[in-house]
Amino acid sequence: MPTNLQLAHDGPLATITFNRPDKRNALSFELLEEFTTALDEVERGPAQVLIITGAGKAFCAGLDLEGLKALLGKTHDQNVQDSARMAQIFRRLYDFPKPTIAAVNGAAIAGGTGIATMSDFTLAVPEAKFGYTEVRIGFVPAIVSSILVWQVGHKIARDLLMTGRLFDAAEAYRLGLVNEVVPPERLMDRTRELAALLLENSPSSVRLTKKLINSFIARSLDEQIAQAVEDNARIRTTADFREGITAFLEKRKPRWSGK
Repeated sequence: MPTNLQLAHDGPLATITFNRPDKRNALSFELLEEFTTALDEVERGPAQVLIITGAGKAFCAGLDLEGLKALLGKTHDQNVQDSARMAQIFRRLYDFPKPTIAAVNGAAIAGGTGIATMSDFTLAVPEAKFGYTEVRIGFVPAIVSSILVWQVGHKIARDLLMTGRLFDAAEAYRLGLVNEVVPPERLMDRTRELAALLLENSPSSVRLTKKLINSFIARSLDEQIAQAVEDNARIRTTADFREGITAFLEKRKPRWSGK
């Protein structure tokens, strides 16, 4: 039985709820494994629409502290394997054959932003915060960057990825990363209303339309993600990466060396 998320079925709807509210639903390796298993179950099952949300006040705060600690001291080959696994999970969500709706109930940071914005539809409460914060701790936001460029264009992607700044739901909506900003008390009702609209259509037509849209960039995306995996692994061998993670864990400002 999963312990880090909940999978619920309600007729044609399936809902995955990240369930580590005390950790702001941060991504542990166990949660990621459970997420993959849940996606497999929803794909095989009768549900026609998948909703993804978070328990408590956050949607998903990115990789958790134990996960960050585990990244230190790995070999290049181990880093490549880790990066490839993360890329596979994000690509699995992006290419999921059934329509997906992210109901962003709070902060969605780093990997949380990736999950929220790679869903087919993204609804968010006004208080939600987003951010590709990887550069602030010595990472390269490699896996999500390839899809983000397709979504918002190079200029905006440079702003979000290179500054690592946080931005709110209103700006995410203006940039096209969020479909609707919804009051908290209406978030899940509005999500189900959107799901109901999708359910009025032919399931086969919806799936094939999504597959067609994704096929327009599939070959380029394959190449870009392969490069991103290598870049993600390479940055983990640098002094700045080790300093960034260590500073984050020690709750101090990093002292960058540029190496």
